[in-house]
Amino acid sequence: MFVYNYESLQNKMHFPSLLAAVVGGEIVDLVGETGPVAKLVLLSLLIFSLVSWAIILSKWSLVRRARVQSGRFVRAFRKAQRLQDVSAVAEQFKPSPLVAVFEGGFAEHKRQGSSIAIQRAMQIACSEEVTRLERNMPWLAITGAVTPFVGLFGTVWGIIDAFHGLGTAGAATLRAVAPGISEALITTAAGLAAAIPAVIAYNLLGSSIREFAARGDDFALEMLNAVERAQPAAPEVRR
Repeated sequence: MFVYNYESLQNKMHFPSLLAAVVGGEIVDLVGETGPVAKLVLLSLLIFSLVSWAIILSKWSLVRRARVQSGRFVRAFRKAQRLQDVSAVAEQFKPSPLVAVFEGGFAEHKRQGSSIAIQRAMQIACSEEVTRLERNMPWLAITGAVTPFVGLFGTVWGIIDAFHGLGTAGAATLRAVAPGISEALITTAAGLAAAIPAVIAYNLLGSSIREFAARGDDFALEMLNAVERAQPAAPEVRR
């Protein structure tokens, strides 16, 4: 009984890997049987997908670290008694875009700038940080917009091949149209596989970046309040 159960467990454990190997092998065989145009379409879609995934993973890591460090920096900022204390520990929270906003405002504050000058400096810093977070994001939008049409081109070409094979064979047989239909289906699937993750990531990352922009504006107002509290009160004029 124990031996039977152990062998059954081993078979169940090997089944997913075996299934993946079979499916992967079938996909490789389908790609190998496609024509040169379909291969070129698949290669271009693969390049789009690889670049998109590299951007997605790097941006996701950047946004995650920025979110964590922003929360820690805001807590440290609110606990500090002086702006100099915040400036001394700001380097620890460097992945946060709020650090650049603070440093821009604090540098202007040390120059004895007015509240308007400090606010402008922080707005510039916030805009620069948002621009940094948005770098390479247009590629995801391009991938989401272009790759379905690249796949559609492969689809149309596969259908053309299917009709060409049908005309060459002179009879409506599955063997005559199968290569063209397989090209059409695999390029369509490849186009969708490249476009869908790019569109989802573009929207999610774009939402996070807009959230950072709003947090930067809110932090700038909080920074202005701290600057005004740090400034000595003007003496009261007696009449």
